[in-house]
Amino acid sequence: MEDYAHLLDYLPQGLATERTFKREPLAYALGESEFKLFELVPKPNAALQIGQRVYIGKDADKRAEIQHVKRRVSFEELTTAAQKELPFVIVDVVKILEVRFVQFFNEAQAITTRFHMLELLPGLGKKTMWSILEERKRGKFASFEDMAKRIPSVKHPEKLIAKRIEIELSDPGQKYHLFVAR
Repeated sequence: MEDYAHLLDYLPQGLATERTFKREPLAYALGESEFKLFELVPKPNAALQIGQRVYIGKDADKRAEIQHVKRRVSFEELTTAAQKELPFVIVDVVKILEVRFVQFFNEAQAITTRFHMLELLPGLGKKTMWSILEERKRGKFASFEDMAKRIPSVKHPEKLIAKRIEIELSDPGQKYHLFVAR
């Protein structure tokens, strides 16, 4: 269950494809914990900005900007602006939740005898995977910065995670989901 979301696009006049008498303000957002995509209905006169963190949980009293979640959407249903903003918002969320993703690097396991969870990260091959596993034996990673210092071939671990999340969101045919709820 998502409690917070980060805005990807805000349409104060609603969708242009809707008839004018049916239009209502809309916002598209990315859930913070399970990375679900939502279509939200903002409260009247709400001042929303792209990338803003908003409460969408069950407690209606806490919802300052959002009236209700209209529905869950797929990547293809997002506006073009929301699709273009998505990679930047994902990187911001990954940086906010750094502890969770550093823990992923510390605890990632083999999926099969020949395939490891770390290999699902784009741009990370077997050689880098083995260097992460060897360095992990010496001590757990404390942060993304610590990881980048200890493994020279991984300059920006947060971007690896963000790219994987983007792939899982944009391609519904992905066999393995590491971060995005189905």
